[in-house]
Amino acid sequence: MSDDHKPQPASASAGDGHDGAGGRFGEDTRVVHVGRDPFANHGIVNPPVHHASTVLFPTLEAMVAAAADPTRGVYYGRYGTPITHALEDAYASLAGGRRGVALASGKTALMAVLAAFTRAGDHVVLLDNVYEPTRALADQFLGRYGVDVTYADPMLGADIATLFRPNTRLLMLEAPGSLTFEVPDLPAMIAAARTAGVRTALDNSWATPLYLKPLAMGVDVVMEAGTKYLVGHSDAMLGVLSATDDAFPFIRKAASEIGAPPGPDDCYLALRGLRTLSVRMARHQETGLTLARHLAGHDMVSRVLHPALPDCPGHDAFLRDFKGASGLFAIELVRPDDRPVPRARIAAMVDDMVLFKMGFSWGGFESLVLPVDPRRARTATRSNWEDRGPLLRIHAGLEDPADLIADLDAGLARYAAAG
Repeated sequence: MSDDHKPQPASASAGDGHDGAGGRFGEDTRVVHVGRDPFANHGIVNPPVHHASTVLFPTLEAMVAAAADPTRGVYYGRYGTPITHALEDAYASLAGGRRGVALASGKTALMAVLAAFTRAGDHVVLLDNVYEPTRALADQFLGRYGVDVTYADPMLGADIATLFRPNTRLLMLEAPGSLTFEVPDLPAMIAAARTAGVRTALDNSWATPLYLKPLAMGVDVVMEAGTKYLVGHSDAMLGVLSATDDAFPFIRKAASEIGAPPGPDDCYLALRGLRTLSVRMARHQETGLTLARHLAGHDMVSRVLHPALPDCPGHDAFLRDFKGASGLFAIELVRPDDRPVPRARIAAMVDDMVLFKMGFSWGGFESLVLPVDPRRARTATRSNWEDRGPLLRIHAGLEDPADLIADLDAGLARYAAAG
């Protein structure tokens, strides 16, 4: 393995640069203050939005100076404007990294991670329950350029090391797993990767920096789909990343090469959403647990997959590593007989939901329900999901929990009657 791709001891620390809160306050205070400097902007509370492609320079010397690091000043619109840098600094401060990167979507952020640390002839390991677009990027984007991919059982723990090869460059983690919500033993996997000289990256979209600190656990890169809880209002596409000092240059270079910056208005919406992140996450957590516990006792529900409940795989790891839970989880419906449940029966439940609407993404103020099939996005653990009942992914929004329970109960009654 070449030295430039080997992980080095982590040296990231929060509170540097344009923190705003100085890194010395509690997290609820920090989400209000990071990434803004009112008295640098005439006392205006929120950073201004600049719409820009071309940036003018008064002298050749000024242009050459700006070109030395176009990602910190204002050099060209694709490298960001002050609102982009404010968001990047805010996310890095909360994530515990030295600097941040903002991109046009969560998938673009994932592409930057994969592109940063791999080249033709390399090998990567991904947990088998990563977000489906992560899998698509690994299989199609990396596969097209000669990078070999292995999928791992997310519950392997330290035994993940058995999958590493001399040319393994990256271990891609997600916690909890997409759709099925297993919680891997992150410290064991991170330690195994570091011992083997393998970079680690973790998709933290579910927990956000408030409930999980992957960089403090030793990962090289943390990313999330800011589209979801960070924005929080289902109205902007965004990806954000932060990294250790050692890993950041690779991420920054890959992001610049991809050339897919977020729009300034989306950055503004993300910063605005960030200010209420702690109160929204607390409500999502409370409502999600209320729904999960109610559904665990329903006779039409065979399993509830919520990391905070004891029956969820990896529950002990969740209690050890996470500070809280978001509002996203899944339920498995019962199969009244041993045959597959017809689509019409699932439709009887979901088509007439009043508050839970069907739609992709999550993290907004509205509740969502989505029928999913893990088998289409599993390799190492596909057999775990054979001969199971229908799986529904549920996002608990900010509505009254009693109203949400009534809507779910009515839907499950339709499901039962459709048989």
